[in-house]
Amino acid sequence: MQQDGQFQKFKARSGFVTEIAVVCVLALVVVLVYLFPRFDRESALTGESVIEFIQSEDVPQVELQQMEVPQQRPSIPVMSEDEDISEDLTIEDMDFDDYIALDAPPPPGSGTGGIVVEFIAYDEPPTPIGGQAAIARNTVYPEIAKEAGIEGSVIVQAFINDKGVVEHALILKGMPGTGLDEAAINAIKKTRFKPAKQRDRDVGVWISIPVTFRLNTK
Repeated sequence: MQQDGQFQKFKARSGFVTEIAVVCVLALVVVLVYLFPRFDRESALTGESVIEFIQSEDVPQVELQQMEVPQQRPSIPVMSEDEDISEDLTIEDMDFDDYIALDAPPPPGSGTGGIVVEFIAYDEPPTPIGGQAAIARNTVYPEIAKEAGIEGSVIVQAFINDKGVVEHALILKGMPGTGLDEAAINAIKKTRFKPAKQRDRDVGVWISIPVTFRLNTK
């Protein structure tokens, strides 16, 4: 009986202790819930927020102006009568009376580009105005031939009309691949001639003209 009484006392005391513990825990929770939000609010109110303003300076814009390059007018080469003859070119004596007998004119349409080469009789052959030097002044020695040391003669068959103007020029005997053929034709076409004479009348005739290219190695 005495043990049962002690057990009942212990049980009653344990229940009381448990209730006290629960109350303490709840009180602690309430206190914590109350304190933490308050702490956050106070820290939010008392905290200093520093806002830094950065002043932007206006940077002046630099405009790049495009410079206009003046266009150069194309220069037109003008042949001068007093122009010096190239030192790389030698001039040989020309006898126009012998040129026609060099070769017979090729048949029509044979390597002439459809141009009809017709023999026309004359009493006086056409001669270059300014003499042999006129053709030499208009002759340009090709660089490719000059560097390779190529020399030789090109025979140009040209039709000189009654005004002394070269209307057609063909290669009768040339040196292909050297640039000499083209240089010879250009020289003859640039040269003005005194037209051929048939009695007292100016006539257009075909004539063969040799152009000699020889390097001056002296």
